[in-house]
This record gives sequence, C-alpha cells and structure tokens, in this order.
Amino acid sequence: MGFVWCVVRWFVQTGSGRQRWNILGAVDVVTHKIHTVMNDTYITSTQVCEMLRKLAAESTLPITIVLDNARYQRCKLVMNTASELGIELLFLPTYSPNLNLIERLWKLVKKRSLRIRYLPNFDAFREALIKGIEDLNENGQKELATLMAPNFQSFKDLPILKR
Repeated sequence: MGFVWCVVRWFVQTGSGRQRWNILGAVDVVTHKIHTVMNDTYITSTQVCEMLRKLAAESTLPITIVLDNARYQRCKLVMNTASELGIELLFLPTYSPNLNLIERLWKLVKKRSLRIRYLPNFDAFREALIKGIEDLNENGQKELATLMAPNFQSFKDLPILKR
C-alpha cells in the first residue's frame, strides 16, 4: 500500500539541520557505573586517551577495557597510554557489535531519552541524552544489572544434527 487514507491529516514534527554530538562511553560491568567523554567534533585517539586517564584515576583495581576495532582505538598513542596506565585493552573480533556490551547501553539510552519525543532543537537533544545517562547512573542500577550481564551464547559442545 503506497498511501493511507484518513479524514484528518497528521503532521509529525521532526528536527531539522545536522549537528554532531559524540559520546564515548564505558560501563563498569561490576558497579554498572557509566563513564563518558563527550564532544561536538569527532571521537579520536585523544578522546580515547582522555577516557583511559579518567578510568585509571577512578579505579584502584586492574582495568581491562573491551573495545571494537576502530582505528582510533588501535593506534600507538592509545596503546602507549594504556600501557603507561596499566590498562589491558581487549579487542573484539571485527564486525561483532553483538559482543559489545556498550551497544546494549546505547540502545537503552536512546530508548529512554529520545524515543517518542519531539525535541525542538539540538540543545534539547543533547540535554536529553546527558540527562538520560545521568539518570541511568543514579536510578537505573537494576535495569543495567540485567542489561549488562555478560551472557553470550557459546557454540562449544552443541550437538550437531546430521541429515
């Protein structure tokens, strides 16, 4: 069906323009605290190093960070900074966002902050995201505990059906 007929015409407001807001995030899988570095340009190795320093300053335990394979995460600057701070970097296989727990968090943040709401301008959009993350840090611990459980299906020891 190419169209829908109705008596009253509905107009849905949408945002206009294109502005950038980047959030580099990390979640502590034990405490479920969300750490972020935000900017309105691009995420580069500089922001990753800023995140590493922030995490190292807030932790007394050894840190292992799970990363995807973005170029800016595998560069010498990031590797040297992690080594300097005693942080272990664990890289996921290429094209496996389903193994990255942070993707679950971003889905939840979008659901709680942006869905089914009209945000009239970029500042309202940015504020909704920041408040959504802050609210999860303060009041979303139960939801994060179930969401951030490292439950992944393993294909080892599965019976293989033969035809």
